[in-house]
Amino acid sequence: MDLRSPYVISIVELPRQEGASMNWEATLDAPSDMGVEMIGVPAGSPVRVALTLHSVSEGVYVSGTVSTRLVGQCARCLRDIAEDVTESVGELVFYPERRAALVEEGDEEAAAAQVVEHDHIDLEPILRDAVVLALPFTPLCRPDCPGLCSECGQPWDELPTDHHHEQVDSRFDALAELEAELRDQEQQ
Repeated sequence: MDLRSPYVISIVELPRQEGASMNWEATLDAPSDMGVEMIGVPAGSPVRVALTLHSVSEGVYVSGTVSTRLVGQCARCLRDIAEDVTESVGELVFYPERRAALVEEGDEEAAAAQVVEHDHIDLEPILRDAVVLALPFTPLCRPDCPGLCSECGQPWDELPTDHHHEQVDSRFDALAELEAELRDQEQQ
């Protein structure tokens, strides 16, 4: 854990007494990996965080919201999209001794859980999970986006309603030539 990271916060002022809590708010620069291929938070853009840290017997329960702006492309028409989102945060960060006890008891999920280190919590993975796990698998500019014409690649929204492409199958070229010859013979 890099204590110089703006995502690492001190909980020295949070008593280890169950029920104790402290509020924490900040606007941070987004890390470079807060998104997926088609949509995400651009690196360095503002991420507004409003959290309450609660002391519980197992560790510190982090709850609140993270707000930011998503930028990406529509999966159907490839138009640029941008939207403001606010996601809920709710995650337990274990005290090291409590996580070790759970791992010893056979709790496989606890082994991957985040821990409080030297009275500090790294919020970056918590906030990243809150935003990235809420991202749409296929982002759309609008729910009824018709996409692109498969022939010319133009957005269907920009094309006339009678737009179509002549489907020519080269396997029938010989028949087309024969038809043309027969028509020529009929005209003579």
